[in-house]
Amino acid sequence: MRKKSKAIITCAITGSIHTPSMSPYLPVTPDEIATQAIDAAEAGASILHLHARDPENGRPAGAPDVYNQFLPRIKQSCDAIVNITTGGGQGMSIDERIAAAEAFSPEMTSLNMGTMNFGLYPMLQRYNDFKHPWERAHLEGSKDFIFRNTFGDIEKILERLGKGHGVRFEFECYDVGHLYTLAHFLDRKLVTPPLFVQTIFGILGGIGPDPQNVMFMRETAERLFGDQYHWSVLAAGRFQLPFTTMAATMGANVRVGLEDNLYLGKGKLAPSNAALVSKIRHILEELSIDIASAEEARAMLETKGGSNVKF
Repeated sequence: MRKKSKAIITCAITGSIHTPSMSPYLPVTPDEIATQAIDAAEAGASILHLHARDPENGRPAGAPDVYNQFLPRIKQSCDAIVNITTGGGQGMSIDERIAAAEAFSPEMTSLNMGTMNFGLYPMLQRYNDFKHPWERAHLEGSKDFIFRNTFGDIEKILERLGKGHGVRFEFECYDVGHLYTLAHFLDRKLVTPPLFVQTIFGILGGIGPDPQNVMFMRETAERLFGDQYHWSVLAAGRFQLPFTTMAATMGANVRVGLEDNLYLGKGKLAPSNAALVSKIRHILEELSIDIASAEEARAMLETKGGSNVKF
């Protein structure tokens, strides 16, 4: 792992996991997404991980025209690195999932490092009423949903976004095999260090939220990547803050946000993404861990710079 003096905070603003009925604070409209993203940056997030949603019903959306309703405002209002998803939502094709990234050529995009089961259906036990018909179907459908990212799919994304647009990637690794897949592409020189490796805990279908697994993923990444990577950690739901705190004491960067977790504390919904950023920032600063600015994050990750995007 590359030596660093400061921690990068990534904030995942809305995602495609949670549905509008789960929290009134989940941003849905372009105005809500832009406002919460800007506020999260002001609170200390140097990377903003962005999905889009249909402003009418909150369903995950991939169309560039929806992204265009909030990307320019975010760029004009803050200096954070914009990271556009390539994960999209259930049922989207590869082309649909990368359409916005190709249109707007951001500094970063996410890249899931494998095909996997992605189970959201246990959340049905916690919610009885839904505002929109798609929400229940979205959760129930995850029983039979396979998130596809084959070796060919990954190559296509690396070629079209990495080579084609100079994009840096947030390599999302949901299990140990994903780290070996990334090492495969590193061996083939299809990815270029420094790698930004996001290890993810607590998604049903990926590695579980056990503290031992954080060490296991870190040790595996160390063996595979040495000083060619920056490590970051996110965990789903109630594990978000404990796991990011633990990992930060071991040198990790961290990711928080309403995409991954809706709660600020036990039984207390987070009122905004900025609230989650502020909380992890306070924790890290109490541990004498300095927070990286957007420009410092750019230098660490060697991005192409905010002036070279198309929004």
